[in-house]
Amino acid sequence: MRLYIAEKPSMGAEIAKCLPGPMRRGDGFIETQGGVVTWGFGHILRQAEPQEYDEKYKSWRAEDLPIVPAEWKLLVDASCAKQFNIIKGLIDKADEIVHAGDPDREGQLLIDEVLDFVGNTKPVRRILLNALDEKSIKEANSSLRENSEFFNLKQSALARARADWLIGMNLSRAYTLAAQRAGHRRLVLPVGRVKTPTLALVVRREREIENFKPVDYYTIKGKFHHENGDFYATWKPKDIQAGLDSEGRLVDKAVADAKMAEFLESPTNGVISAYTKSKKQEQQRLPFSLSSLQVLAGKRFGYDPQQVLDTAQKLYERKLTTYPRSDCEYLPTNQFKDNGAILKHLQNFGDEQLAKWAAAADGSIKSRAWNDKKISAHHAIIPTRVPAGAEKLTPMERNIYFLVAQAYIAQFYPVHTYNQTKIEIDYKDELFTASGRVELDLGWKALYTSQTKDKHEENGDNGDNNEEDDTASLPMMKKKDGVAYLEGEMSQKATKPPMRFTTSTLLAAMKDIHKFVKDPESKKKLKDVYGIGTEATRATIIDDLIRRKFMNQTGKKKYLQPTQSAYMLIDAMPEELSYPDFTAIWEDKLHSMADGDGSLNDFIENQVKFTTELCQKAYGAKLQVASTTEGGEAANVCPRCKSGVLLKRHGKNGDFWGCSAFPKCRMTCDDKDGKPDLEGAKARNQSRSFGGGSNFSSGKRRIVTAAANIEESPFGNPYISEEEMAAFNQEFQLMDSFTASASSGYNETIPSFGTPRSNGNQGGWSKEEPKASAAPMEHLSTENKKDDSKYLCPKCREGSLRRIKGRNGNFWGCSNYPRCTATFDDEKNMPVFN
Repeated sequence: MRLYIAEKPSMGAEIAKCLPGPMRRGDGFIETQGGVVTWGFGHILRQAEPQEYDEKYKSWRAEDLPIVPAEWKLLVDASCAKQFNIIKGLIDKADEIVHAGDPDREGQLLIDEVLDFVGNTKPVRRILLNALDEKSIKEANSSLRENSEFFNLKQSALARARADWLIGMNLSRAYTLAAQRAGHRRLVLPVGRVKTPTLALVVRREREIENFKPVDYYTIKGKFHHENGDFYATWKPKDIQAGLDSEGRLVDKAVADAKMAEFLESPTNGVISAYTKSKKQEQQRLPFSLSSLQVLAGKRFGYDPQQVLDTAQKLYERKLTTYPRSDCEYLPTNQFKDNGAILKHLQNFGDEQLAKWAAAADGSIKSRAWNDKKISAHHAIIPTRVPAGAEKLTPMERNIYFLVAQAYIAQFYPVHTYNQTKIEIDYKDELFTASGRVELDLGWKALYTSQTKDKHEENGDNGDNNEEDDTASLPMMKKKDGVAYLEGEMSQKATKPPMRFTTSTLLAAMKDIHKFVKDPESKKKLKDVYGIGTEATRATIIDDLIRRKFMNQTGKKKYLQPTQSAYMLIDAMPEELSYPDFTAIWEDKLHSMADGDGSLNDFIENQVKFTTELCQKAYGAKLQVASTTEGGEAANVCPRCKSGVLLKRHGKNGDFWGCSAFPKCRMTCDDKDGKPDLEGAKARNQSRSFGGGSNFSSGKRRIVTAAANIEESPFGNPYISEEEMAAFNQEFQLMDSFTASASSGYNETIPSFGTPRSNGNQGGWSKEEPKASAAPMEHLSTENKKDDSKYLCPKCREGSLRRIKGRNGNFWGCSNYPRCTATFDDEKNMPVFN
């Protein structure tokens, strides 16, 4: 029995129709004379989450990061359990399996992972379906390939999935915990390998706009007379011209007025100092990849990228267009022969304009789009040989089909040809320039002349340049011809800020990411990279950022503006995550891996190192401290660390207040009428400075007891883990509640709590760093001090581990205490790290 495993039910149904009948529909499969067809629902296996590797990961704790699975686990998604069992049973019965996933990286993985999960040993072949019409399916089924040929493609997809897991699971936790320490208790910060640099593009663009200062400048055009006609030319100031800014713009109006007057003075004779005329050609625009279709549909119709993908998917499933999730803009030469049938169908589609263009198309023209060397698993999106009717499509479907058909028809029109003319005029020892073009053959451009848009807007720039209109008409002339200056025309202009992104232009930026890479050398290397994200995921990433309220769409054109959460997240990110350099390089490596260059293990090993470094940076990240509480009241900024807020806690012995940055900051104080009793805490500190210890002692015991019964965090997990509490209690038995360095000085409104002075100063709080003798571990019994330095602390990587004798036995602690609170169990006089 031959078993076809399709990616989704619609694809499975179309494959079954093209196999020898009769067909018999079963539960989750279709049986035919040519084999049995079954299907998944996308990924029916999912990657295990951290807590599914170990229960302890239910609590989000900085000391657990990074979480790196020793063996990667896949689990059957609960919603797909029934279909998985059907597939598994059919695999057991099959003699041969045909992999019918989508012809891309992700499609390769989601069927392969099922086969690997069940331990399949049956032979597997691969069918590559770029269209679902009968002829395409039968042709693909007659030329099956060995699935082993696509092993590298699977490895690339697996590397991408695991890298996303490592970055997403670890750094989302790391920066959410950092946000909690800053008092943002209800905020979850999602960090992604592609998502974060994408959001950073929007944040940086918004700041460019906010900080933009317009500059007024002046341009001068001169009207010249030639015996064959009058024309305009633009004055190009010399570098040494007075009144220019650093960008070469004339910003001094007095200088501009003076030049206007000078140009009018006699004599007014000039000469054509340079004249070039060249014939140029512009090749037919390529058919669409998904990204290029999303970008143009967004500009032409205002559609969001996700709407375009969903619509293209519907057209594909109705067999009207080819596979939509394509990153390719070229076509296989063996499909060139189909153009006659497709062009005929487009004449009868029901759109007057398409019919006119299709009727005038020349099916013998073979554009650059037909190139087998540019084809991988899939090709550009084009209409199929299945007739489509405009009346049966929704308005959005009609518009998307129109764009796809228009680009296809353009392949059968001549190249666009024109004469480009450029002239230079020497007048009063100054340079004037003009350019123009004469259209010789519009060619394929005839299909797009009615849809021309502002080029600067479509490119997302500000249109601030001094280039001449190269479409202007110029009289016939030649070099050394004489001209006469007639009059001048001065224009005042202002520089414009860059335009905000829309979903379409942001998607285009993700694809052309080299333009936003920070490192100049990397920018050159990554010019030909595939961008960040994939054709199928870019729209989803943008949509998710909007849904999570990190970006808002504003105005009629739905410009993207970052929210306050976006600023906070990006400001906290290291450049490795906020700039696209690393992500773009990884995408390039993933594509290289698909071509057999590079290994999965090496890629993941580098990702683990990268994730580890970023987790360490996250622990020291300084996020904007929360200004309000969940109830909307002003937050109590921690007077000691200034990087957290005081939160009200409830314990067995009553309420107390503690810093949200625990355990980095252990500031605590009593509750007084629902407010933190900072004056009481200060008084106890002063009492200790004079040797009074009774108040501190009782306060210490109360705080420890209360902290042990702390309320739960917004994640439903203990805000402080049991291990942290054990360390917290042990430390409180040895130290007083205020042995920590001050981060700022005392002021009248909020005191800065620091090490108590020993000189009898009653007026305030010390800002000095605690001396080594003040560190609690100095009072503990240590053994083998000479040999302890061989163990570098794995948490802070600064101190060394020392063996300490505590009340409950020996343990190991960092010499960098209290700045580092790492502790480890002792086993056979060695620290236990796992």
